[in-house]
Amino acid sequence: MTMWTCFLLSAALTGAPADLEKLRDLEDRPALEHAVADLSVAAQKASSDAETQYQLALASAYMAEISLELRDKSGAERAAKTGIAAAERAVTLQPANAEYFRVLGTLYGQVIPANVLLGMSYGKKSEDAITKAIALDPKSAQAYLARGIGNYYKPELFGGGPEPAIHDIRHAIELDAKSAEAYLWLGLALRKMHHNSEARDAFTKSLELNPRRVWTKQQFEKTPAQ
Repeated sequence: MTMWTCFLLSAALTGAPADLEKLRDLEDRPALEHAVADLSVAAQKASSDAETQYQLALASAYMAEISLELRDKSGAERAAKTGIAAAERAVTLQPANAEYFRVLGTLYGQVIPANVLLGMSYGKKSEDAITKAIALDPKSAQAYLARGIGNYYKPELFGGGPEPAIHDIRHAIELDAKSAEAYLWLGLALRKMHHNSEARDAFTKSLELNPRRVWTKQQFEKTPAQ
């Protein structure tokens, strides 16, 4: 096990995977790939440790997120499926942990843009896992944000779209006013409704809270002023 993996596992045990977030924010794909590889080895050796499985799942979710941002759908699918196996193991080991279900639901959802043929089955799995996360922890801003992101991508014909997404995202902000991710996705949903000025305000707030997030900067720059 490398020193990098040991540090990541220590961060997981304290509930502060900040370094993984930093790699995601900077879109440092090579470093994140290295982290996923190391954590995969660690997870195989500690198959009964839920936190180790969760850390691999979280790193994989960030890897899938970066891949989607870079339009690498096949890479996103591979990363998400790696994470799903770990997250499913984590929730089996600790079925009362809301965060584990939140990450599992996120990973299920990340498969869909990469492989739309799996949309029906993985979409239901994603919704069920995130619903479980909210039931276990009704004050989880991340769980409501995950549901909002799911609604953002879900077709309006099936009850999704930007309006229900905004409802969940705003509730996430009520629960955690310092969530840069929530403001990022609020901006994306507002832009989808052609509220460009409000979207830019949301992106600006997100960057105030997390100025290193590359994707937020890109979204702000591509959003018209009006």
